[in-house]
Amino acid sequence: MRIMKMSDEKRGQRVIQQGDRVTLFYRLALADGTEVDVATEDDPVTFVMGDGTLIEGLEALLLGMAAGETSAFILSGSEIFGAVDSEQRHSLPKNQFETTMVLEPGVVVMFESPSGEEIAATIIEVAEESVVVDFSHPLAGRNLQFEVEVVAVEADIKGEE
Repeated sequence: MRIMKMSDEKRGQRVIQQGDRVTLFYRLALADGTEVDVATEDDPVTFVMGDGTLIEGLEALLLGMAAGETSAFILSGSEIFGAVDSEQRHSLPKNQFETTMVLEPGVVVMFESPSGEEIAATIIEVAEESVVVDFSHPLAGRNLQFEVEVVAVEADIKGEE
């Protein structure tokens, strides 16, 4: 849900569309202000809309924005990363974790899927012989703040205007 938008959109500028190359600064944070991800003036992100660099829900918020425009959004817990799925909780034997690993609720641990892909899971509970982990996205169900400044918008890579 967008609750605030500050715009300095300049008439005649290209607005972001699917396939465009976009450069921007952004800050993604939890509702309490804890920073999750950031792209700053020192390290902006440049990507092609729809290439998967940003999660689809965040990309959708950028559509129609122009270079020089800034926006801030408050996002509901399930709007971007989905809801917490209780079927994604699994109890694993404690001995499957390295003995040096900190095992406490809230810690995000990485697992390798059979295909070799890394998958994040959040520790929910630690018992004497087992650890309950949740394979829902670590930001699932969390309210978020997304602040963005569009630096540049270039016509899509196919040259369409």
